[in-house]
Amino acid sequence: MQDLEIAKRRLREKGFSLVIAKDEEVVFETKQSGVGGFLSVIEKFGRKKLHGSSVADKVIGRAAALLCVYCGVKALYAVVLSNGGKEVLEGNGVFFEFESLAPNILNQQKTDVCPFEKVVIVVSDVEEAYEKLKSYMKEKETVRR
Repeated sequence: MQDLEIAKRRLREKGFSLVIAKDEEVVFETKQSGVGGFLSVIEKFGRKKLHGSSVADKVIGRAAALLCVYCGVKALYAVVLSNGGKEVLEGNGVFFEFESLAPNILNQQKTDVCPFEKVVIVVSDVEEAYEKLKSYMKEKETVRR
């Protein structure tokens, strides 16, 4: 669990929102919040490079948990973990630790469930989840332009 400890320490000490460690080295870290950060890591490195890594994240919901399983993450730490995220991790045998458990992950305005969570609310297949989340992210980026 050395990688998980490295990722947790960087998350806490440097104020990142996502840190990924593998083979006792930090592979990726960002202050970008949300599922978008994790999707960009998968696009940049590919899922095979992330296989066997450890993730520390401020917020893990169902969407992020499905992406972790999709990449073969072996261990995960979340400051906040949703019930849906916990269910995905338990169901797929991923070791995890968390500080607090939340019923849902909310949007940035705290007015509704996070849109990424809505995209995968009934999805359990990790390939399908990845494709749907990637598609949704592209739609969001197109709307911003």
